[in-house]
Amino acid sequence: MYAKVNSLGLFGLNAFSVDVEIETSRGTPAFDIIGLADTAVKESRERIRSALRASDMMVPIAKVVVNLAPADTKKSGSVHDLAIFTALLAVNGVIEDAEGGEISKSAFIGEVSLNGDVRPVNGVLPMTLLAKRYGYENIFVPSDNAYEASVVEGIRVYGVKNTQSLIGHFYGDKPLEPFPPYQVKPSMFFDALDFADVKGQQTAKKALEYAAAGGHNLLMVGTPGSGKSMLAKRMTGILPAMTFEESIETTNIHSISGMINKDSPLITVRPFRSPHHTISTAGLAGGGTVPRPGEISLSHNGLLFLDELAEFDRPTLELLRQPLEDKKVTIARAAGTVTYPCAFMLVGAMNPCPCGYYGHPVRKCTCSKNQVMNYLSKISGPMLDRFDLHVEVAPVEFEELSPGEGSKKEESSSAIRERVQAAREIQSLRYKGTGITCNAGITPAMLSEVCPLTEAAKHILKSAFDRMGLSARAYDRIVKVARTIADMSGVEVIDKAQIAQAVQFRSLDRKYWS
Repeated sequence: MYAKVNSLGLFGLNAFSVDVEIETSRGTPAFDIIGLADTAVKESRERIRSALRASDMMVPIAKVVVNLAPADTKKSGSVHDLAIFTALLAVNGVIEDAEGGEISKSAFIGEVSLNGDVRPVNGVLPMTLLAKRYGYENIFVPSDNAYEASVVEGIRVYGVKNTQSLIGHFYGDKPLEPFPPYQVKPSMFFDALDFADVKGQQTAKKALEYAAAGGHNLLMVGTPGSGKSMLAKRMTGILPAMTFEESIETTNIHSISGMINKDSPLITVRPFRSPHHTISTAGLAGGGTVPRPGEISLSHNGLLFLDELAEFDRPTLELLRQPLEDKKVTIARAAGTVTYPCAFMLVGAMNPCPCGYYGHPVRKCTCSKNQVMNYLSKISGPMLDRFDLHVEVAPVEFEELSPGEGSKKEESSSAIRERVQAAREIQSLRYKGTGITCNAGITPAMLSEVCPLTEAAKHILKSAFDRMGLSARAYDRIVKVARTIADMSGVEVIDKAQIAQAVQFRSLDRKYWS
C-alpha cells in the first residue's frame, strides 16, 4: 500500500516543500523513516505510535517505510509529525482521498504528542507563504499556530487541536472550520515610552528625530545619568509605521525564532532590540548547527540599541560593519549557508571615559590621558564612520528638571512622529520603484541626483571636508543627513543651513577621538 501527503520544511528563512511518501508491505514489523532525517524526525515514529493508540487506531503490523522527499535535503525538527500521521491513516484506509481530493490539495505541519495533542512549531508563517505559492488550497497547522498562519491570504487555514479532530474532519462527521483571515489593524504606539517624559536634551532629541526620519545610525556620547538610554528607549514611539511587506518580513524572522505572540501574530510595531554588552558574536550575528537569527536580524526593519558601546568586545562590534553596509548577514555552517536580512538602525550610547566624567562641566574626571585614549580606541575608526549622526548628551540643568509654573511642556512622541512620518512619505515617493525606503539607503550612484546642493552648501561642505579630514563614506553620510534635514524642512535643494547642521552632527568624533 502506498500514500503521499504534502508537508513543508524550513532551513533558516527558506521554506521548502516535502513529500511524505509511505509504503506498507509484508515482512518483519518495522517503522523506518528515510530521506536525510535528523534525530528529532526519526523520533517521530514513537510519538506517532503512541498517538495512534490514543486515537483508538491500530498500529500497523507490517513493514512501514516513510520517505521524506527530496531525499538530498536535510529534514530537522518535529514539523513533519502531523503529515506522517495523516499518511499512516491514508495508507491503512482509515481516511480516503481520491486523486485531486482534499488531502492532495493540502499541506500538513505540526508536532504530535504521545496523547494525540498537536503542539505548535516555529516558522509557520514562512511555510504558509510557501504553501500558498505552491498552490495548496488548505494548510493544517497546530491550533496555537492557526492565528499566525491566517495572516496569509488566499489559503484556508485549519487549526488542529489533536489527532482525533483531524480524523473526525476527514471522516466527515466533525469537519473543522477554517480559521478566519487575520485582519490587519493600525499600529498602536500608546504603549511606547513617551519623549514628553524627557526633560531638556533638545539637541539630542532633534538628532534622534532626524535619525528616525532618514533611517540613520546614531551615536550618543555623554556622562552617566545624562539620559542616553532614556532617549534611545523612546525611539520606537517616533519611528514611522511599518508597511505590510515590512511586517511580513519581520514576522518571518521572529516566527522561525519562536518569538511570535499567539495573540498578536503580525508584528506591526518596529522591533527594538537591546542586547547586553557581554553578547557573543554568534548571539549578535546568528549561529548554531542550524543557523538561527541573531540580534541584528531580529531588529530587521527596526532599531538595534547598543548601550555601553565601548564595553562590547572589539570583534563583536567589528562584525557589524559589513551587515550595516549590505543590509544582510550570511552564516555558513556545516549544515548549510543561510542569509538573513538585517536592515536596521544602529543606535549606540557610551561614556566618554572609564569613570564617565571626561568633559563634565562640574565633576572632575579621574582617568589618565592614556586611560581615556584606550577606552575610546575600543571604537575603531571604520566603525565610528558608520554612524551618520554623533551627538553629545550633556548633563541636564536643575531648571530643566524642576521647571517653574507656566513653563513649556516637553513635546510628545506623537507630535514628533507626525513630522517623521511626513518626511518618510516624501522619501517613499522619491524612491518609488528603486527598492530604497529611506535616505540612509541612497546609493552612491544616486547621491548627486537626489541630493542637489546650492553653491553655498557645497562651499561649507568642502571647507568641512578639508578641515576635518573626512573620508568618502563620511562625505556621503553628511549629504544623506542633510537630505533628511531638508525633507523635514520641506525643501528640495539642500542649502547651507541643512549642510551646516549635518556637519555639526559629525564633529563629535573630532572632539573625543582626535
